[in-house]
Amino acid sequence: MVRRIASSGGARKPKRDRRVASGPKAVKGRRTVGHTAHSKVGSSQAKGFVDPRELTSEDLVTKTLEETSGSLGMAARPKVVDFSARLRERRMARIRGWAVRAGVALLVLAVLGGLIWTLFFSPVLRLESDRIEVHGGNEWVSGQRIKEIAAKQSGRSLLLVSTSEVTAQLGDIPGVSAAKADKRYPRGMSVTITAQKPAAMLKASDDDLTAVDDRGRILNSVKGASASGIPVIEVSNVNDGLRDRAVLAASKILGDLPEQMRHRISKVSARTQDSITTELDDGRYAVLWGDASDLALKQAVVDKIVNDPTKIGDKHQVDVSAPLRPIIK
Repeated sequence: MVRRIASSGGARKPKRDRRVASGPKAVKGRRTVGHTAHSKVGSSQAKGFVDPRELTSEDLVTKTLEETSGSLGMAARPKVVDFSARLRERRMARIRGWAVRAGVALLVLAVLGGLIWTLFFSPVLRLESDRIEVHGGNEWVSGQRIKEIAAKQSGRSLLLVSTSEVTAQLGDIPGVSAAKADKRYPRGMSVTITAQKPAAMLKASDDDLTAVDDRGRILNSVKGASASGIPVIEVSNVNDGLRDRAVLAASKILGDLPEQMRHRISKVSARTQDSITTELDDGRYAVLWGDASDLALKQAVVDKIVNDPTKIGDKHQVDVSAPLRPIIK
């Protein structure tokens, strides 16, 4: 088909339609769709590309859900949670926690209870009377009586035994000037006392003798105790004498004298509490003590005078009621 185009500038040669030749000679220059596609595929394969039509399709969502880990973006496969079962688990966990705490508390209480029972109520630390030892005492203070007082604490745990209470009770015994109680674990006690001889013997009108200490308390003498070297105070009645201030003052003075001087006393006079007098060496010397004050100073003055012939001379009486100004007669 010939297309004619009119132009004012001149006529243009008509273009002929291009026709595709057929036959063997036309194959070389022929351009077909199929040939072009195959040429492109070959060219793409040569350059490292893959025809997507040749790839197999893959369900990535299903694969992601089936995998528990990997590079597809899911850390773990989701699962369906039974909330009622979860609540039961939490409830059981709380119950187990309470049970454990209760068990620990009961165990602690049991341990404390066992410890308290062992220390305070079991025989482990229980004081036994046959394990009480007594040290000290003399013929005027019975060791058996000392032990009887300490044995009042027997049967108790040593942790509950009060040694101060035992010491106070022992100090109340006439003739005991000092006492000390010590616990001896696990079941014993040691008692040490300092016992004194009677300060004086009270001689009643019926010639009965009663031993008293420096506080005027009657001593419980042991059978066969000797009264030798103990000053004698004559009284009309023992009970009245124990309430007499003069007798009590005399007992105080006599109890504080050293043993050597006490042995030299042959007689004691106690008309009033301010006129206590003792006779030494069968009446050779008479000492007027006055009252029971400043006894240490009075004793030193008397000892210095009566034992120094140059001072006592032929005199027989020493008045130390005022010890800073003694009078020798």
